[in-house]
Amino acid sequence: MTRMRLTTRRDDERPLPDIDLTADLAGFTMPNPILTASGCAAAGRELDQFFDITTIGAIVTKSVMQRPRSGRPTPRMAETPSGMLNSIGLQGPGIDAFIEKDLAWLRERGARTIVSIAGGSVEEYARLATKLRLVEGVGAIEVNISCPNVESRGQVFACDPIAASEVISAVRRSTAPGIPVLAKLSPDVTDIVAIAEAVVSAGADGLSMINTLLGMVIDIDTMRPALAGITGGLSGPAVRPVAVRCVWQVHQAMPEVPILGMGGIRSGADALEFILAGASAVSVGTTVFHDPTAPARIRDELARALADRGFTSLQQAVGYAHRGEDLEPAHAGVAEDLLGDPVDLDAVFDAGAEG
Repeated sequence: MTRMRLTTRRDDERPLPDIDLTADLAGFTMPNPILTASGCAAAGRELDQFFDITTIGAIVTKSVMQRPRSGRPTPRMAETPSGMLNSIGLQGPGIDAFIEKDLAWLRERGARTIVSIAGGSVEEYARLATKLRLVEGVGAIEVNISCPNVESRGQVFACDPIAASEVISAVRRSTAPGIPVLAKLSPDVTDIVAIAEAVVSAGADGLSMINTLLGMVIDIDTMRPALAGITGGLSGPAVRPVAVRCVWQVHQAMPEVPILGMGGIRSGADALEFILAGASAVSVGTTVFHDPTAPARIRDELARALADRGFTSLQQAVGYAHRGEDLEPAHAGVAEDLLGDPVDLDAVFDAGAEG
């Protein structure tokens, strides 16, 4: 038996295939499905030094709150095996400065933009959405509900279906009808499908998933927590299987709801995994800290990965892994591989797998 091999191809010089990468998130249409992840690239200005940010699907901004915040004390980041912990504390300039500087720059630059908002109360989320309603350049709003509810003894909104629904309902009412509202879900729950159903019922047009997992590192030299804030959010490749599972479960339960998938994506192959599980688009985050060109590279790798598997468009691949074994495959080109002559798996993966 021949052993299946996955090869890493960072310098694939093959011409880009003619693939329709058009992605759609509840009416927010993009030329391709690769976005940045909130919190990993600020408002995109730094990444624009390394690649043209207008060539990816969209920039998802760092979550902005109503007032300026200095964030948590240092140290605020710690490396972990296959990932990192962060406890930044939503440091930021506040919504007014964000609109005046960051959003204005993105608009002038011509980048498609999804603005991430965060708050400590339902009213704060609503005020943020109202502010954004009055400015141009907002393609969609991502609602970061993984914040403590200061009115409910610090209970995280995303972990309570009622609290999460109240936030999304308030944001949806305060947002212009044509602007999609995406609820960003936390994996730190018993049943993520129940939370997803609650926020969609409250007015969410789509879902962003997943946010970081709550984690902790102890420095064995000081014998104290490595982060000043004790716990932090775990991101990077270590969380990808959890993220893919969450996307799979929610898409299986709610196939009509668009999903922006994220969590440990480092290659086109990783992005394809999320697409096959049911994501309509993906966000690239932690990997930009060591490869700031990653979003553009992953866009091209994904195009090749789709073509190598017989797809001619991104849409054909969304949720493709959910097809029943007794059902005819959704795409004829893939069907030939699945139902026709035996496939040389070595050749397929050597040619198409990037990670």
